[in-house]
Formats: sequence, structure tokens, C-alpha cells
Amino acid sequence: MKLPRLAVLFAFTVLSLSAVSSAQAQRTVTGNLQQQMSEAEFKAAGLDKLSAAELSTLNNWLQGKVEHATTVALEQAREEGRQEVIVKNRGFYSFGSNDPIESRLSGEFTGFGKGRQFTLDNGQVWEQTDDARVAGVRKQAPDIRITPGLMGVWYMQVDGINTRAKVRRTK
Repeated sequence: MKLPRLAVLFAFTVLSLSAVSSAQAQRTVTGNLQQQMSEAEFKAAGLDKLSAAELSTLNNWLQGKVEHATTVALEQAREEGRQEVIVKNRGFYSFGSNDPIESRLSGEFTGFGKGRQFTLDNGQVWEQTDDARVAGVRKQAPDIRITPGLMGVWYMQVDGINTRAKVRRTK
């Protein structure tokens, strides 16, 4: 069975367009140097002296460099975002790093007591959840260290105080 010439032409056009559109979807920058530069810039760079094949090779090379740089930048941004989420949410349940948190209390420390809230210079707020007590202490903005324990438990220790209190992060 012989296909009419118009049908063959139509099929070829559809296949060509689908190949071109999938290639274009993978590109991060559309067009070539001639489309991206003004005519004066193109001539000033000496690109008007290149043959069509040389210009095509240069465009393909440049496109590869742009795609690589874009991929690297996206991966770096993704990792930075992931790290920001981990740092920002440390201490909430078992999320984030289990490294100790070292900071300074905002304001005065007057001892431990169940239910007390402790605001750190880094913006985190922790609440004491156990009955540990320290009374008669007054320290202005002391250094603190919050360390993880087993099963998502965190302990706060104030510099110069031997007692540590079980805490949970509330903000």
C-alpha cells in the first residue's frame, strides 16, 4: 500500500517537531549566539567569520557549559536548602543533626524548674520537661549546651552548673 505524498510529509513533520521539542525542553537557554547577541556584539567578537558548521559547534559547546553550570547551581541550591532545613529544625523530635547545640541564653538564668522556657540567642525556645531543680542562681546570658540523649530526648546544661535538665524544643 502506497501512502499519499501529503501523508508522508505530514508524518515526517510531526516526527521532526517532536524530536526538536524534546531537545528544546532539555535546553536551559534557548537560541544560539546570533540570537542572544546584537549584530554589533556578534561582529565585535569575530563570530561572523565562522562557518555555519563552526558556529554550530560553538553553540553546542556553549550550551553544554550552560547546562552543566545550571545543574551544578541547582544541586548546590538544593543542598543548601536541605542544610538550612536541618539546622533550622534541630531539636524538634528526632529531626536534623544530633550534634550538640551550643549557644547563649537570652537574658538572665535564674535556675531550672519544670515548665520553664529558655530562649537562646539563636532564636530557639526550649522548655524544661523534667523535675530537675537549681535554685538561688543568677547568671546573665550564660553559655549553654544542649545535647541529645536516647529516643529524641535533649538535655540542657548551663555553663558552671553541674545539674542538667531534660528539655524539648518548642520554637
